[in-house]
Amino acid sequence: MKKKVEFKKTIIISCIVIIAISIVFECCLFYQYKVYTNNFNKKIELIVANVQNQYPDINKNELIGILNDEKHVETGFFEKYGINLETDSAVLENDKMFIKFSVINLCFSIGLAVIVLLIFVKYNKAKDKKLKEITNYIEEINNKNYKLDIEDNTEDELSILKNEVYKTTVMLNEVAENSVNDKKSLKNSLSDISHQLKTPLTSMSVMIDNIVDNPEMDSETRVDFIKDIKREIININFLVNSLLKLSKLDADSVHFIREQVRIKDIIDEAIKNMSVLCDLKNINILVSGNANVKIFCDFKWQVEAITNIIKNCVEHSEVNSNLEIFYEENNIYSEIKIRDYGSGIDKQDLPHIFERFYKGKNSSSESVGIGLALAKSIIESNNGYISVESQVSNGSLFIIKYFKFFD
Repeated sequence: MKKKVEFKKTIIISCIVIIAISIVFECCLFYQYKVYTNNFNKKIELIVANVQNQYPDINKNELIGILNDEKHVETGFFEKYGINLETDSAVLENDKMFIKFSVINLCFSIGLAVIVLLIFVKYNKAKDKKLKEITNYIEEINNKNYKLDIEDNTEDELSILKNEVYKTTVMLNEVAENSVNDKKSLKNSLSDISHQLKTPLTSMSVMIDNIVDNPEMDSETRVDFIKDIKREIININFLVNSLLKLSKLDADSVHFIREQVRIKDIIDEAIKNMSVLCDLKNINILVSGNANVKIFCDFKWQVEAITNIIKNCVEHSEVNSNLEIFYEENNIYSEIKIRDYGSGIDKQDLPHIFERFYKGKNSSSESVGIGLALAKSIIESNNGYISVESQVSNGSLFIIKYFKFFD
């Protein structure tokens, strides 16, 4: 598209220049013709006047007829005076004017050539300057200096090239920054994973050593140790599975099987997954909404997301409390609201609640800080958005929106 614009611009400018030069030449030729004609007419008028004075009886129409007669009769009159009608002008003043006009035309041609040459030199100079700038910019980029501002708003080819280099620079800068951030993120993630695994593994190792070193240990203590080991294994299993799922989402390697699914079915399945934990804390889940509301999604993955959110709410809810789930839809999005009446989230923790491995002030000791991060990634992968509103001691409200116009 840009090349077509440049080509069109060049053609228009070339046509304008050609037309302008043609008009100037035509005006010059017309002026020369008028000068020559004027000189001839004056001399002929003088000759006719003299003939008429010498021969008063001559017929004027006859003289005019001779002037306009297309027949050519060679009399040899001018040759007697050394004037060749094939090469010379009978009017000497026209010869002088011819020389004058020839000099003017030559100067005009030389001047035009000089102007074109100056334009060409100036264009090449500007072109060389831009090429040098682009070369310097590329050298700077090779030296990993991506903070360059080389935007050019003109539309010539070099400016377009310059802007493309600028875009490439911005892209390389983003890639470089993302690479650094990815390395930092990977380092932090590995550190967090190491920490998350180190604690339960150490605890399990100590408990197993106690069981092995104390064969006479009473059965009640042994059973408690085994239960603790099982709990730690479940936590590790949850952590590893969550990390694998997050890695797949980050790598965009998840094959979603999207279909029209009722939100009610997603919520019912998520509640079923949390039934044991709800029974332990005697949490009563109240669900309301239009049972016909549907979203276009992967059922299994959305159940995973909603389960993690409900799990977080149940873990932070008071014993014998309620958990409310409400869902609805409008012309723009379908919405799920999940409210608990637990300890709430501290104001300072709210901006970080969906970050991986983040544990707020009110988090339980068993929390690994990855469930909400996984839920957020799953929801966003389905053109959704999740937010949270909370106050300490007043519970939390999770709001999930699935936008329709992206489907």
